[in-house]
Amino acid sequence: MPRSDYDVVIAGGGMVGASLALCLDKYSQAGLRVLVVENFPLPPHGEGKPAYRPSFDARSTALSFGSAQIYEELAVWPLLTEHICAISQVHVSDRGHFGSVLMSAESQGWRALGYVVENAWLGNVLLNQLRQNTAVEFLSPASVESVVVSKSYATLSVREGDSLREVTTQLVAIADGADSGLRTQLGIGASVDDYHQVAVIANVATEKPHKGCAYERFTERGPLALLPLLADESGMSRSALVWTFPEAMADEVAMWSDEEFLAELQRNFGYRLGRLRKVGQRNAFPLRLMQADEQVRGQVAVLGNAAHSLHPVAGQGFNLALRDVACLSRLVATAHSRGENLGDLKLLQKYINSQRGDQLVTTTFSDQLTGIFSNRKPMLSLFRNLGLSMLDVTPPAKSRFVARAAGILPGAAAE
Repeated sequence: MPRSDYDVVIAGGGMVGASLALCLDKYSQAGLRVLVVENFPLPPHGEGKPAYRPSFDARSTALSFGSAQIYEELAVWPLLTEHICAISQVHVSDRGHFGSVLMSAESQGWRALGYVVENAWLGNVLLNQLRQNTAVEFLSPASVESVVVSKSYATLSVREGDSLREVTTQLVAIADGADSGLRTQLGIGASVDDYHQVAVIANVATEKPHKGCAYERFTERGPLALLPLLADESGMSRSALVWTFPEAMADEVAMWSDEEFLAELQRNFGYRLGRLRKVGQRNAFPLRLMQADEQVRGQVAVLGNAAHSLHPVAGQGFNLALRDVACLSRLVATAHSRGENLGDLKLLQKYINSQRGDQLVTTTFSDQLTGIFSNRKPMLSLFRNLGLSMLDVTPPAKSRFVARAAGILPGAAAE
């Protein structure tokens, strides 16, 4: 087997790419030569802990209980928890109907159902950890312009400023987002199911403290989620909102003033958190279910949103990607210890076979949950609310539902 410049090159240094680099380093005991190529400039490398700058408008990610377990393995969890909000309860309801279900960490015997972390803090913690590992090299800002796959290695053209150089690797991991240019360049297509919806994301200040409760509320406009956040720098209680609207309403919603937006949200959500006091910067984007036609081929693995992009209301996308990353990293580390080629198709096929069930169940769970609660037909609405009511009083079914939502797979322990 010809010697390559790197064992693994990761195209994309966002949260998925950085997590992959950390997993590879951890599971191989720093035995792998890893290069991360990221298009955006990395924040300055300070001494000690990464910087935390609280902002009312900060974007956030919901981490499942299962994701927390992975980050505990990587020894980054103690630092993450300094600026993280635990989800102690999840309340699911259907506006104007009787069905609802309340899920709690206490009833499951867990510390939390999940956690909400600001993206900037998560990213900074991951990068801070990686910078302490000399086996991982960063190029930033830089980009992988092309990938040419040979029998036992891949050759990448990497641009950094005005310079262009070639590097070889046994495995290239493509983690450059849902609109992946490298995936397209390699001729890997994607299946897209357009929901014909837009998601509006913003942070909302509330009169009452959320007490760690997340809300999933299904309305005639579309499903909305409010996830608990840490209070802002002034002590104001805030939650992260994801609210979906029909595509035809996108322009109308964009024209609403903050006061109009809050009034409409109050009408749909109710007063569980008292009056809604403030809404931060709003961002909207179209929603679709995207799945790559191939996630692996010889010397190539496609990960994160480049592999599968899910509806955000169920909060499953990043957590599924992190489970993919952990599974692939363990297999790659084992193969490396045996002196095997890390991009061998049989190895990568073993990875995808291991994750196929999780991907199918999670994607279906997210897609069907969205479809069921976006449909306002009276008969379906009746069955939906009966189902929620039955779930709330059937402990075994409720526990299975909670475990799936929390990213705990069958047979895995949650403590």
